[in-house]
Amino acid sequence: MYEHLTLISGRAHPRLAAEIADYLGVELGRVSVSDFPDGEISVRLDQNVRGCDVFLIQPTGPPVNTNLMELLILIDACQRASADRITAVIPYFGYARQDRKDAGRVPITAKLVANLISKAGADRVLTMDLHAAQIQGFFDVPVDHLYAAPILDEYFRGLNLTPDEIAIVSPDEGSIKRSLQHVERLGGRLAIVDKRRASAMRTSQANLIGGPLDGRTALLFDDLISTGGSIVGAARIALEHGARDVYVSATHAVFCGPCRERLDAAPLREIVVSNSLPLREEQRPARLKTVSVAPLLGEAIRRIHRNESVSLLFD
Repeated sequence: MYEHLTLISGRAHPRLAAEIADYLGVELGRVSVSDFPDGEISVRLDQNVRGCDVFLIQPTGPPVNTNLMELLILIDACQRASADRITAVIPYFGYARQDRKDAGRVPITAKLVANLISKAGADRVLTMDLHAAQIQGFFDVPVDHLYAAPILDEYFRGLNLTPDEIAIVSPDEGSIKRSLQHVERLGGRLAIVDKRRASAMRTSQANLIGGPLDGRTALLFDDLISTGGSIVGAARIALEHGARDVYVSATHAVFCGPCRERLDAAPLREIVVSNSLPLREEQRPARLKTVSVAPLLGEAIRRIHRNESVSLLFD
């Protein structure tokens, strides 16, 4: 059924890789990954991948540099072992936030990392909810870009809220398109938080465009939650403008720095995220719900392996 299909997992998220393998009904490939005493990464493939269609599963979340370097070494190992095709499966693509020159003398790090992955030997990339969709164009190989929104929306449909009870709140102007897609699937009205970024670590929210919310349940969607400052600030604005309850949702639970403390202290009903990144117990806030994207990634891998359409997953 899956002739020459080989799934290989790095150390970034072995649990997700195992779920994908279970969905496809295959075993994970055998690979040994360890560290030299000086911190360098050692990789050895423990099976033959000559002529195989290899999918390397490795999100590049924290620790970002270690996971990225491990991915590059895995790609190189597969290429030198004569794999027929190598697909880098990167559920979370790190270094995505610097995707343009917004000031003088700054790098475009997303393009740099895309170059590294291509030059290492990846033939294509499978990723999910990039911070900016145009990053697909930074790669010199084909990119399949998946969206977790249908899975997250399915969770919220289970709350049995009517469109008259819902307000989809965009946490900033950059998330308007994403929020409109949720409006199409869930109904409700759209509101937009006016967010101003003071620095890389500090933002402020002051106004709500499209309010008041008139006792509705506010659903806030973002691509990722990092330190939690932006999404918590947006939630407080929604409550100040009449929301009854606030749910926040994101594809990628980066959850670093003071994120857990901020989410625990915020007046939120639930925090709904995907399992695109692993979460240690000390990172998990209260009221956290996790939905699995393994079936979505597994189905995309199946379609890529069979040279079938991936975009049909969202039609």
